[in-house]
Amino acid sequence: MSDSSRDTAQGAGWGPAEPGAYRQLMPDHVEKLSWLNPRTLWAARNGVLASWFGDPTGRTRSRLVALREAAGAPADKVIRREVPDRFSFMVMGDTGEGDAPQYAVVPGFLKMGQDTEFAVIASDVNYPVGAADGYGDKFFRPYQGYPAPIYAIPGNHDWYEDLGAFMRVFCADTPAPAPEPRPRPLTRAWWRALLWHRPRPTDERRLAAARALRPAPAQRAEQPGPYWALDAGPVRIVGIDTGLLGTIDAEQGAWLREVSRGPRPKILITGSPLYVDGEHHPCPIEGGGTVDDVVRAAEHHYVAAIGGDIHNYQRYPVDVDGRLVQYVVAGGGGAFMHATHTIPRVSVAGVTERDFRCYPLRGDSLAFYSRLYGRRLRLPRLFDLTEAAATAVVAERLGIEPARAPDAGTRVTRRTRLVASLLGTGRRPGRAARFRLPVRKIYTQLFSPSSATYSPPFFKCFLRLDVTADAVRLRCFAATGNRAQEVDPPVEDEVTIPLR
Repeated sequence: MSDSSRDTAQGAGWGPAEPGAYRQLMPDHVEKLSWLNPRTLWAARNGVLASWFGDPTGRTRSRLVALREAAGAPADKVIRREVPDRFSFMVMGDTGEGDAPQYAVVPGFLKMGQDTEFAVIASDVNYPVGAADGYGDKFFRPYQGYPAPIYAIPGNHDWYEDLGAFMRVFCADTPAPAPEPRPRPLTRAWWRALLWHRPRPTDERRLAAARALRPAPAQRAEQPGPYWALDAGPVRIVGIDTGLLGTIDAEQGAWLREVSRGPRPKILITGSPLYVDGEHHPCPIEGGGTVDDVVRAAEHHYVAAIGGDIHNYQRYPVDVDGRLVQYVVAGGGGAFMHATHTIPRVSVAGVTERDFRCYPLRGDSLAFYSRLYGRRLRLPRLFDLTEAAATAVVAERLGIEPARAPDAGTRVTRRTRLVASLLGTGRRPGRAARFRLPVRKIYTQLFSPSSATYSPPFFKCFLRLDVTADAVRLRCFAATGNRAQEVDPPVEDEVTIPLR
């Protein structure tokens, strides 16, 4: 087994390395996604409109589900798969930017996934707005070599065109529902309808050509809707759709409570993680209660909750009334990396730094962002930190033991502390913190993530879950874009989850 980022800097992807073969899988021309482009921002406006004028996704989702049921989808929305007594499946989230970081995940994903029964994409299959024309290079092409079905739950970006393309690809070509009646003039709903981004017409020949890249019957997955449950061997996998704003509607909430009943162990997959960045986000259900209330209820027998949306890996083993539930963030499947060095010293729900895991490691995250800003601002001598210096200053500021010890003799200088403060390490209050540079979602609105991250290491990841009657073995594998990690993907985290 190759070194991981917890073992060596080379295992993290730093230093001289042979580039991976992932570029051979990419199309000849890749359009770089830029959030500075006014056309991109305007097309992705529906999330903002939903927060200002009310979120219509619950009503739209209900109508889409009704269309699926009318077409013969099971009313309980449960997919039942016959699998061997021991089987495996893959999970990755936030895949679909269609650029080098996404394709860098593919060789390792295919290597570790060849003998698995199916895969699940947890959130944001297709950036920036989920349009049908993007599915060729952002879904069908990268995963054409994966031999089994791929199921998905939508993320907020998949909803920016009212989920139309997602329903066509994953839900048996479900058509868009009929337009709703026009709202009364000058109401909030009227303003929303006036400004709403509507789906563009689908190029049917282009979509058919994309589908031809995954033509085998064994590769096809047909879902009963944007939320579903899947029974496989001893476990039930429950996928929920959190829409534009990270909530679920009352109809889906009632289904979730119903499908969660019974003694079968369950794994939740959601577009909005319940524990992330050292905080608890229980995910409200319209009409009362939260998704985490359902997960925590002992009679529902949840053993894990895996969420996308945030583009890295995190794990929180939470003691819930004497039983351990693994809360996982798994959004590192291809989209631009969200920082981990901004995560404060963890103390949430009884989980401490000793129990918490993340990838990339905080020091690697800080080194990654220091180099980004050094290039973008043309100030490398000020910003660029070595991975050893970044690791050392993160340990100092957070008061933690680094997972990978910095090189002997590494000094934390005034410049190192200044860069760490400017880039938000530890979120310490103080004068420098008031001038903190954006390193998370706001960063993607100021700079083009694609143009800044076209060289390894990318710090992407995917999960493999091996299931037996007694336990689930969950492993997080790294994808850096370097050849060494393609040939032998390193394990960045591993946990065995008892089922009995």
